[in-house]
Amino acid sequence: MKRAEIIEKLRAFPYDSSQYWVITGGAMVLYGIRDEATDIDLGCTNEMANRLESEGFLHKITPDGNRWFKLGGDIEVFENWLFDTVDLVEGIPVISLCGLLEMKKGLGRPKDRADAELIEGFIVNRKKND
Repeated sequence: MKRAEIIEKLRAFPYDSSQYWVITGGAMVLYGIRDEATDIDLGCTNEMANRLESEGFLHKITPDGNRWFKLGGDIEVFENWLFDTVDLVEGIPVISLCGLLEMKKGLGRPKDRADAELIEGFIVNRKKND
C-alpha cells in the first residue's frame, strides 16, 4: 500500500483521529522512509478499543493484556501500543520517529532490525538537512 492509498483510507476511516495513530510500516511510508507497506497498523486508546469491541469486531488479547483487532483485510488495531508521542503527517496521527524507532528495536525481528537502521538513517539525514 502506497502513501496516497494509506492517506485515502485513513481520511475515510470512521473513527475519531484523536483516538488512534499509525504505527510500524504505515508510519514508515507516511514519513517517506519506505515506499509501501502491506497493511495499516494502528495503535488506539482504550476508548476506541471499547468501541470496536462494542461494534462486534472480534479481538484477541495480546501478551501485555491489551486487545488486537482486525478490521477488514488491511487494517489492524493494537490497543495502547504507543512509544513516545504522536505527530501529525498531512493531518494523519502518526507515532513519532523516536517512538517508531523504539518500537522497531523492541520487536527485534530481522525485518524490524533492518527497519530500525532505515529509520536511524532517515533521522540522521533529516537533521543534516535542517
